Amino acid sequence: MKIIVVGCGKIGTALIESLVAEDHDVVAIDKSPSILEEVTNIYDVMGACGNGTDWDLLVEVEANTADLFIAVTDSDEMNMLSCFLAKKLGAKHTVARIRNPEHNDGSLDFLRRQLELSLVINPERLVARELYHMLRLPAAARVETFSGRGLELVELKLKPDSKLDGMRLMDLRKKYPYNFLICMVQREEEVFIPDGHFKLKSGDKISITATPGERLKLLKSLEILQKQSRDIMIVGASNTAYYLTKMLINGGSAVKVIDKDKARCKNFSESLPEAVVIHGDGAKQELLLEEGLSNMDAFVALTGMVEQNILLSYFAASHQVPKVISKINRDEFSHMAEQLGLDSMVSPRKTVANILVRYARALENSMDSSVETLYKLVDGKVEALEFTVHGDAAVCNIPLRDLKLKSNILIGGITRGRKSIIPSGNDAILPEDKVLILAAGHRINNLADILE
Repeated sequence: MKIIVVGCGKIGTALIESLVAEDHDVVAIDKSPSILEEVTNIYDVMGACGNGTDWDLLVEVEANTADLFIAVTDSDEMNMLSCFLAKKLGAKHTVARIRNPEHNDGSLDFLRRQLELSLVINPERLVARELYHMLRLPAAARVETFSGRGLELVELKLKPDSKLDGMRLMDLRKKYPYNFLICMVQREEEVFIPDGHFKLKSGDKISITATPGERLKLLKSLEILQKQSRDIMIVGASNTAYYLTKMLINGGSAVKVIDKDKARCKNFSESLPEAVVIHGDGAKQELLLEEGLSNMDAFVALTGMVEQNILLSYFAASHQVPKVISKINRDEFSHMAEQLGLDSMVSPRKTVANILVRYARALENSMDSSVETLYKLVDGKVEALEFTVHGDAAVCNIPLRDLKLKSNILIGGITRGRKSIIPSGNDAILPEDKVLILAAGHRINNLADILE
């Protein structure tokens, strides 16, 4: 597909990288010649220097022929106008990044209809939702949801004293007879889609699919269930912090937010008076300790500096805060954080890239299935995709044990109506089911792609 991306900041660059990897024909637009030169040198894309709201520039890049037009500059207004103009020129689908809480509290549906936007993305709100799920289940390093939250993919790291050390997966299911499936294991740099003979080791990162109820039973039996975070400290009064704090307060948590920008603190406090807002430098250890860091259930570092987020998180972890999460937008720093023992991280650029790659694939889907959800895991080595099955697809009405799947592909869950199924070999996929697929080393566009 021909895809035009306006804005080559962190989000735009990550998006371009992902779309090029998907073999799309990408055109990048940015008003900075140096940024555009860097992007076009690194990635196989066409570049156009200028403003995404310049009609002549949009005509020059032939926006009328774009299958997908995406505007992700720092300005909501510019993104909306760019998409509006591209749509008028003839672009088939338009996506705008809209971040301002004022645009997202009530007026968003109106703007989307009036501007004929195909999709609106708010990275800060999306990341806040990720953080909220992680704080609800502190034992997990990551939580992804499918089928309206009826099915979860939960990532756990096995500690040195783990009960699962040395256990084969077939024995694990016998010992813990709950409805769950270990569908992926990361061991250092290697990734496995495991079978029943696979033996777990301490230090492994495992991904489990289960319904929330069955996941709760399993974690209780493994004695790794932690109570939901109720007292939470956030450093950085960003838009992400605003959305997260609002969710947490509505969920009954007590939230303390620290930021050194006085005006930002004032605005935050006025918008969310239920939160405790502290004007001060969150990088100062004395301030964190004075504000009760050691008594917190969770600590979230959301400053604009990756290095500071890592150092603050390490300091919080050293004071035995049960759950510590960092916002980290660069892969090289993610590996550094893991070496320091920090395994709970969020990345706005990856979150947005996942959503827009999924959207692009959905536009390419065949008639027999469509992508509903897509998450890239383990630095993109594994994909978790949820498909809705249409009509009489090739995978339908065949017991799973008789399906000839490609290597390193696993069916991790089936949702039928309101019922979530962790499948066995006797189960079969039916029309209108939602099917969760885990794939390592494959690009899956539709369900037919999982078959040999």
